[in-house]
Formats: sequence, C-alpha cells, structure tokens
Amino acid sequence: MPDFNCWKRWLLIVMTVALTLRVGAAAVLQFQLDKQPGRQFLIAGDATGYWTLGEQLANGKPFELYVPPRRIMRTPGFPWMLSLGMRMFGDDIIYIRLMLALVGTAACGLVFWLGKELVDPETGVIAAGVAAISPAFVGFTPLILSETLFAATMLLSLIAVAKILNLNQQNPQTSRQRYIWAFLAGVLVGIATLVRPSWLLVGPGCAFLYWALTQRNRHGFCLAAMLCLGLAVSLAPWTIRNYRLTGHIVPTTLWVGPSLYDGMNPQATGDSDMAFVERDGVYQRMSEFDADQYYRDAAWKYAAAHPARIVQLAGIKLARYWSPWPNAAQFRTWYLMIPLALFFAAIMLAAIRGGWLSRDRFWLCLLTAGPIVYFACIHALFIGSIRYRLPAEYPLLVLTAIGIRSFLPIFTKTSPHDTQDSAEPRPGESLSLS
Repeated sequence: MPDFNCWKRWLLIVMTVALTLRVGAAAVLQFQLDKQPGRQFLIAGDATGYWTLGEQLANGKPFELYVPPRRIMRTPGFPWMLSLGMRMFGDDIIYIRLMLALVGTAACGLVFWLGKELVDPETGVIAAGVAAISPAFVGFTPLILSETLFAATMLLSLIAVAKILNLNQQNPQTSRQRYIWAFLAGVLVGIATLVRPSWLLVGPGCAFLYWALTQRNRHGFCLAAMLCLGLAVSLAPWTIRNYRLTGHIVPTTLWVGPSLYDGMNPQATGDSDMAFVERDGVYQRMSEFDADQYYRDAAWKYAAAHPARIVQLAGIKLARYWSPWPNAAQFRTWYLMIPLALFFAAIMLAAIRGGWLSRDRFWLCLLTAGPIVYFACIHALFIGSIRYRLPAEYPLLVLTAIGIRSFLPIFTKTSPHDTQDSAEPRPGESLSLS
C-alpha cells in the first residue's frame, strides 16, 4: 500500500516521471521530423505563425504577420516565450521543445498545487500523477503550439482564486493577504489571456461570483474590484499598444471575427478552413480592425438567417471537442487512438465520480470542471477540436483524483471524503457556498 502521508516523496517521483516523458517526447518528435527534410512542425499553420512572431520579437522586428501586416492577429504571450528561447539558444528548435517540456512538467506541478489548495496534498499528488502520464499531455507538450503554456498560466490563475477562498475561510475579516492574492489573481488571468484570448471573461466572472455568492458585502466588493484591477493592469500595455495602432480599444486580438466566421459561414463544417481570408481579399481593402468587424457581422448575419444549421454545426463542433482522439486524419491510427481513448474515458469516469462526491462544494467544482465546460460553450460557436479541450483537462484532474481515491481501496483511509474530527473541516469544505 502506498504511503501517501509521504506526499513530498511521491511528488518528486511524479515530477521526475513527467519531465522524463516530456523530454523523451521532444527528442522522438524532433528525430522523426529531422528524417523529413524541409519539415519543421508536426502541425503547421498556427505553429508557423507563432514561430515567425517569436523570431520577429527575438530580432527586434515589428510584431506582425503577412502583407499588408496584421499586427493584432495574435496575442503576444506564446510568441514572447518562443522569443525568449530563441534569444537564449538560437533558432535550433529542439531547445525550444525542451523548454516546452519544462513548461509541461511545471504544469503537472501546478495541478498538484491546485489539488492541494482545493482538497489536500494527497489529492494533488494523484492529480499530478495522472497529468504526468497522460498520453495526450505528453505528446502535445513539444509541439510549437500555445496549449501547454496556456495550461500552466491558466492553472496559476485558478490557484490564485483558490487562495483567496481559503484565506477568506481562515480570516473572514478584511486582510492584506486576500487583497494581494485578489490583485495577483487578476494579473494571472490577464497573463493567461495574453496566451489564449478566450480566458478574458474568467476574471470578471470569478470576481462577480465571489461577490454574489461568497461575500456579498463591502469587503467582497473590494476584493472583486482588486481582481478586476489586476486584470486591467496586466492587459494595459498590450491594450495601449493596440489603441495606438488602431484608435480602438482592443484588449485581446483582431482575429475574433475571422475565427467566428470560420465556424459560422455557408461552407462551415466544424473544422477550420481559413482559405476564405485570402480568397475574399478583405484584408487587402480594409484595415485590420474593419476586417475583423466585417467577419464578425458576416458570421452573426449567417447565424441569424440559418439557426437550424448553426445548431447542427454546434453539435458537430462539440463532438470534435469531446472526441477521445485527435480529429486530424494523420493521427487516426489504432496505436494512437486506442490508448488515448482508454485514458480519456478513465479520467472522465473518475472525474464524474469525483464531481458527484463534491457536488456540495461549489467553488471546488467551478475551478476544476468549469474551464472544460467554459471552453465547450465557446467552441460550440467557433471551431471544435481537442486542442481547445486539452488545457482544461489539467484542472479537471483534481476531480479525477477525488474519483480515483473513492474507487481504489488503497486510498480509503486517506479519502478526502472520510469523516473527520468535528474540530477539523473536511478538505475543500472552505470552498462550499456556506
């Protein structure tokens, strides 16, 4: 029987396994690509754009793509990380992949931290262990895509929100620590937003829910305001830069319109096909801001005129989002599909069990299951793909760990749902609505 009272030792083992698997995945991927002359990325498209922007930043050139230039097409979070690696190691991509292996390993550690804040250290270790060996996480980490970095920054923002809630339980009266963590939570939400723009709504959403459901008084309002202030501060430099370029307030990107139209247009299939951007020539005759507005309007007009088709597309996108294996045909081989499907089914069954056991703990369920549901709703409108689900699986693993502890007899004595002395609150109890 494992001694999970020695959770620090187990955490060290988990982190070692996580790093080993991710470094191995980076090496194998690079070896396979090196055998194909001229091929730099496993999944081109977005990867090429990110890499180009990273090179622009590393060489002190303008942050822009294409001609005429699109300067607000991407947020700078992931390209900035790539540029940092390029400044340190040059343009040898294997070193960037190894950097991402470190980021992916850190994300496993952050899963532990989130589990520790929401429940207890043992649950955190189990959740981190599942993250460490996840085939999808391991395989995706060395790709030149933003998902792994976003998972890490998203987890940091969720941990900060959990800290506010725990401090509120320990000291319901106003405290400097809670205000610091509220401001920090907002800053971290902003940093995550600069990696993936769709995370923007989470900051105001958490602030409102905290005030409305947890502490509906002056102190609660001030804490919520501090979170929003932190978000505004972290996004201010990017927003100011965009205002100088366009004369409009743009806190994220001007790629929302084309992305929305990609998901809602007469040729939409639920998969991404941005060929219309070049075919229409809108960017040749309009400013970047006006082109974004043009595609937004076109998408909503199509949706209003064809509601039945939009519902049908939403179903297709959600099926792609929840797919247990990759949507791309190049990855649909039995030796990839079977382990991915089995692993996904196992973590989801355990998460459902964990969610049921935790159904009376609102904040625990919100901070763990909320992200995966949030992105499902967003991508029912945009494009459906497991790429957009994978980062949200990291916090979900806390519920998976709770489910595992209830399923397996070896964890019975340390289950977070066992009855404890009345002087001790149940782990995670501070995250209920009471």
